Amino acid sequence: MMAEHGAPCEGQEATFCMNGGTCYKIPSMNTLSCVCNEDYKGSRCEEYQLQVKHTNAQEAGLIAAVVIIALLVLALLGLVIFYVRRMMKAKQQSQQKNQHEYWKVKPRV
Repeated sequence: MMAEHGAPCEGQEATFCMNGGTCYKIPSMNTLSCVCNEDYKGSRCEEYQLQVKHTNAQEAGLIAAVVIIALLVLALLGLVIFYVRRMMKAKQQSQQKNQHEYWKVKPRV
């Protein structure tokens, strides 16, 4: 049976392809050719091909938006804490100043 790649290899030629690739003999060129499994490439299927999973662009955009919003919320929270502490410190200093002035007694002449 003749496949689109040529006739399947027989005998010793059948072991020409590596890593589970299928060997075919191309009659017009009198050469061997391999059809590799999806994980391998190369003329004899000798190179491992790392499979890269592409992230959905919409999912990546959503993740980026969530991260940016979280950073903005943290920055805003930091500003609020800074402002509240500053106001409390100013109030405390004002109270201490008033208390100190209260206890100062000026003698009457």
